[in-house]
Amino acid sequence: MTLPTPSELTEPQAVAHILTHCRTVAVVGLSPKAHRESYGVAQYLQAHGWRIVPVNPVAAANGQAILGETVYATLKDAAQHEKIDLVDVFRNSEDVPPVVDEAIALGLGAIWLQLGISHDAALARARAAGMVAVQNRCLKVDHARQVAR
Repeated sequence: MTLPTPSELTEPQAVAHILTHCRTVAVVGLSPKAHRESYGVAQYLQAHGWRIVPVNPVAAANGQAILGETVYATLKDAAQHEKIDLVDVFRNSEDVPPVVDEAIALGLGAIWLQLGISHDAALARARAAGMVAVQNRCLKVDHARQVAR
C-alpha cells in the first residue's frame, strides 16, 4: 500500500500525521505575553512534552526568553540551532506566504496555521513542496481531542 503524498492527505489525515510524528515545533509569532493565545498554546504543548522553539524578532532583539526557551528572530535562525518538525504560525493570514516560503526553503516537513489563519495559495505551495499542511485549526484543541480519546 502506498501512502498518500502531503498534497493528497485529507485534513484529518494531516492533523493525525502531525500529532503523531511532530514533537519539536517552531512557534512563529509566539508572544511573551501570557494572556495571548500563542503563549497559551505553546505553554500547553510544552506541558505535554513538545519542544517549543519561539520565533519572534522583537523578543529576540531584546534577548528575551519565552517559556524558558531561547527566542529566534527568524525561522531560518531557529532551524540553524534546532531540528524543527513543525512550524506553528500565529501571524495574520496576509503574513503567511513568507513564512511558508522560508519553511519550504529550509526543507521543513509540516506547517500549521492556527485558528483564524488561512492562506490557500501558500498552503498549496507547501503541499506541492512535500510539506504536511493544516490551516484554520487550533493545535492545542486538536491535541486535547486526541489525548481525550
